[in-house]
Amino acid sequence: MARFLDVHPDNPQPRLLQQLVTVLRDDGLIAYPTDSCYALGCQLGSRPGLERIRDIRKLDDRHHFTLMCRDFAQLGQFVQISNSVFRLVKAVTPGSYTFILPASPEVPRRLLHPKKRTVGVRIPEHTVTQAILAELGEPLLSSTLLLPGQDEPMTQGWEIKEELDNQVDVVIDGECGVEPTTVVDLSGDEPEILRVGAGDPTRFE
Repeated sequence: MARFLDVHPDNPQPRLLQQLVTVLRDDGLIAYPTDSCYALGCQLGSRPGLERIRDIRKLDDRHHFTLMCRDFAQLGQFVQISNSVFRLVKAVTPGSYTFILPASPEVPRRLLHPKKRTVGVRIPEHTVTQAILAELGEPLLSSTLLLPGQDEPMTQGWEIKEELDNQVDVVIDGECGVEPTTVVDLSGDEPEILRVGAGDPTRFE
């Protein structure tokens, strides 16, 4: 049965953040609110966490997972980014965008797109998410909480608790956006918009 944590939206309680990080470091899986919608998250190197996300969302090996990063310094450790792409990304982050970029050797191979060797990255504009990332000290491996057969991502903590009570370890109750991120592939010569969501796509057209 999942724990249901009421984390303060503006001043996240240090005690609860420490509990969350303990769960993550023990290969746990959490459902947490972001500036777009809820996401599933586990520690970057957690193979069991990754497999649980795949199982819940019924994902194949071509799915782009996202590294939820605290800031640009952290993001730069995990992707290869040119000066021109850096300027593009910097102009719209933190915010509701996910960027597909070539992965650095720091990213576990099992997280990469099998052909492109790319990974998704983003920097959220959400107090609770940022507090979790600061306490954890590394990116969260994440995926939008969109269940098989559903058209819209989940946005209510209590609904997620009811739906996934035996499949996740913690559900954080909190405010989030109602649209998934806009996904932009920056791994080629020109930006390619893969999904239009909360972030304004016209910056990349």
